[in-house]
Amino acid sequence: MGGLLHGEEPLNREPEIRELCSMFITEDGYDRNHGPLPEKKQLNSRAYRVRIDGYVGHPLNLSIAKLRSDFRQHEVTWALQCAGNRRHDMRTVVKEVQGIDWSDGAVMNCQWRGPLLKDILEKAGIVCLGADNHFHVAFASFKVECQDDSWYGASIPLSRALDPDKEVILALEQNGKPLSIRHGYPVRVITPGLAGARSVKWLDRITVQEEESQNHYMQRDYKALPPQATDSTSAEVYWGVTPAVQEMPVNSVIVGPRTGDEIEKDDQGYIECHGYALPSGEGGPVVKVEISTDGGHIWTEAKLEHHEGEGKWTWKFWRAKVAVSPGESRVIFSKATDAAGKTQPGQPPWNLRGICYNGYGEARDLTLH
Repeated sequence: MGGLLHGEEPLNREPEIRELCSMFITEDGYDRNHGPLPEKKQLNSRAYRVRIDGYVGHPLNLSIAKLRSDFRQHEVTWALQCAGNRRHDMRTVVKEVQGIDWSDGAVMNCQWRGPLLKDILEKAGIVCLGADNHFHVAFASFKVECQDDSWYGASIPLSRALDPDKEVILALEQNGKPLSIRHGYPVRVITPGLAGARSVKWLDRITVQEEESQNHYMQRDYKALPPQATDSTSAEVYWGVTPAVQEMPVNSVIVGPRTGDEIEKDDQGYIECHGYALPSGEGGPVVKVEISTDGGHIWTEAKLEHHEGEGKWTWKFWRAKVAVSPGESRVIFSKATDAAGKTQPGQPPWNLRGICYNGYGEARDLTLH
């Protein structure tokens, strides 16, 4: 595994960005962990069971074999993204933040396959809660002790879990093969449109309950605290009142050129830019990417590439030829717009944990010849 290693224990790394974006379907995805990887002996697929309980009429203990044989298998292509993707940009463009210094490679556009969570919950006999319920589906993995809690957990609204259009699944396969241990073998939750932190790996338990998961990583992490929370002490009063991040914002990244590059213009005086863009939550697909070389005053529309299997949850590759005057310290911006009409801001509000950064994609300090 190459790329940018942020830590070996726990394993946190992202692929080199140009290699990551050399293919539409990601083969080498990023690694995000809050504890060690489970040992193989903990993940025996024959003995493995997923418990479904809480507000259900018939609690279940499902084997991996049952997850395959008893439910229709559903495939969804989704660009799973860490909530901290582009944290380095918030840190360097705005001001210092807490957390791993993720660049812009903490995303992987993959084909995920497994049963719909909706079908599993219906088999367990969801208790009738009414259309306007505020219940949650909590996910838990007890395989390893994490840095800030003894287990890892997250939750999503029950309404999202029961909506077939949201395509929440228990993934058994990634890109046509069984999941690797790194990415959650033998089963992980896949929650299209939401922060990667909600797609729990090495899933042990699913609970329908009245409150969100009370795990540390739902209650005291992955929240976009208000700017008034400037350090750990001042953040204390905000953890309990700030919503947990669920949907990710629309975003774009300039893959080439990269900050600090020296570039030769072509015979017509243009340079080529390219990159990726991501839709907001369920607002996909991306419908437009624009490029600016004058600080955001004039924008040029980029050409969107088309790939087999793309959809509302996937990333979008783009390319553009733009004119940039010769010299040093040149800057290029990108901004994406999705089908829901959501567009990247120049600079979103700063937050202490540096999550969900979606200011303009940028390449700075360019030297043009």
